[in-house]
Formats: sequence, C-alpha cells, structure tokens
Amino acid sequence: MRKIPIGISGRHVHLSKEHLEILFGKDYALTVFKELSQPGQYACEEKVDLISPKGLELAGVRILGPVRKATQVEITQSDAIRYKFTAPIRDSGDISGSGACTIKGPKGQVQIGEGVILADRHIHFSLEDAAEFGVKDGDRVSLKIEGEKSGLLDGLLCRVSPNFRLDCHLDTDEGAAFLLKTGDSGTLVKKYLIVE
Repeated sequence: MRKIPIGISGRHVHLSKEHLEILFGKDYALTVFKELSQPGQYACEEKVDLISPKGLELAGVRILGPVRKATQVEITQSDAIRYKFTAPIRDSGDISGSGACTIKGPKGQVQIGEGVILADRHIHFSLEDAAEFGVKDGDRVSLKIEGEKSGLLDGLLCRVSPNFRLDCHLDTDEGAAFLLKTGDSGTLVKKYLIVE
C-alpha cells in the first residue's frame, strides 16, 4: 500500500474578510507567498502579531488564504505554554469555546473571544484515496513512522473530500518529536494489537 505523505504545519492564522479589512485596510487582498498541499490553499506574504490574554506577544505569524467565514488561530502546545494562550485540541473550523487572543496588524487590531486552537492531527483523503485505504470521513487511524525516532502516531482524524489531496498534517511540535519534515511519509495503520 502507498505511503502517506506528511506535511509539517507551522503556527498560522485564517482570517475572515471583516477581520482582514480591520487589520490591513478596506478591500485589502492577500498576497500569495506559496501554494500549499491542499488545492486552493496558500500561505500569504502577510503576517500578524498575536497577543495572549496575559499580554505576551507572539510576533510574525503567517496568514493562510483564502479568507474564511470565521477567524481561526492555530498554534502549537509549545506556543501555548510559552505565551500563555488557552488552546484546546480541535478539528479545523470547530472553534466554539476555544481560546481568546488579540490579533494585531499594520492598520488595526481585533480581539477574538474564541478561535485559538491546537489543530487535531489529521489526514486529508480524496474520495479515491479513501476508497484505496479503506477509510471514511471521521475515522481515526494511526501512522507508523520510520527513521531515527520511529514510533506510532495514534488518533489521526480522517478527513475525506473530493477537494482534498492525500496528505497528513502535523504541527511543528509533533514533527520535531519524530524528526519529521515536510515530504517525509508514514504507513497507515488502522488496527494493531497491544500485547500485555
């Protein structure tokens, strides 16, 4: 069976159109820095600063486009500890009751009462990929990692859509723990036996 490609995702921000205009000015359009693994998604030239409820500032956080319905901030657990953010583990888009912060741009700032999360580790599958690997949207699987710091990553959420391209998304903390970089790969494990 094919290996699952891995993409390591750094801290980033998704902005609503309303918040983009407050931070950068009316009718502002994001500038593409580079295309990402998922079709239509891109990293932007623009960056913002994040201020935690404790007043600590995490500077230079990249924006990902295009704009979304709701603003979402994705950080790592290391960020949350160092800068005193509250950031529950959530699937992208599930921000109800998540952490708060202030986002500062060149033209203004926005306070969000929720939207700061640790992204749940996940794998994107197209419909064809899902059929090949025998998974469905919402399944949880594991990924076997080979290499100097080999191991098993449990509980990866399967996200299936005709718009997706096969890719496992881990944050920089998770990537560092296994000495992974974007372009590495792992083996899908749907079930394994724990011998006591």
